[in-house]
Amino acid sequence: MALIDLEDVVKEYQMGENTVKALRGSDLEINQGDFVAIMGPSGSGKSTLMNMIGALDVPTKGKVTLDDNDLSELSENELARLRSEKVGFVFQKFNLISSMTAQENVALPMLFRGSSRKERMERSKELLERMGLGNRLDHMPSELSGGQQQRVSIARALVNDPEIILADEPTGNLDTETGDKVMELLKELNEEEGKTIIMVTHDPHDAQYAEYIVDITDGVTTKKEKEDNYEYTSRIQDD
Repeated sequence: MALIDLEDVVKEYQMGENTVKALRGSDLEINQGDFVAIMGPSGSGKSTLMNMIGALDVPTKGKVTLDDNDLSELSENELARLRSEKVGFVFQKFNLISSMTAQENVALPMLFRGSSRKERMERSKELLERMGLGNRLDHMPSELSGGQQQRVSIARALVNDPEIILADEPTGNLDTETGDKVMELLKELNEEEGKTIIMVTHDPHDAQYAEYIVDITDGVTTKKEKEDNYEYTSRIQDD
């Protein structure tokens, strides 16, 4: 059985008197250990699809199943618990809390699960050391480079040991070299730990790291294996 399964998913938003269909009957299966890049033009439904996969929203019609849980049957508290246990989020803008140190940012999701301070500090230190940031535990986000902040963000996403990492344009605010290091880290998590990586990107260069490409156009998805000769331009050319 697929880890994530979307069946004929429709998502509609009401904009005044107009109804906007962000997803129009999308079907998608993602298995444990897949590395998937979601690509499509602006307004194609990428963010809405990500919200469905991450249990941040529920469909207007159709069915979304995450680890055998039908999201439409869960309460808000149950959805929050499912996200906490199963999904780690990595964002383009890092979304770190500016008044917290790197270690405190990483430990924060464990606080919501009721972990002791000792557990939180040990786990967050272990992850930051793994990210090469063992000497930056007490640094504030403003004292870290963009690449360091993104590694803190990845450590935070891993702190509850989720099966799924959802990365939304994870290299969007990084230079090419730093972005490649972040992508190599995601690939390592996929290959060595079996994490399921689902990444929204506009960058075909980043998509090269994925095993599958999900094209989304006008709210309709198509999943295909990435071809070895998949053509791409560099991030510099793309910009």
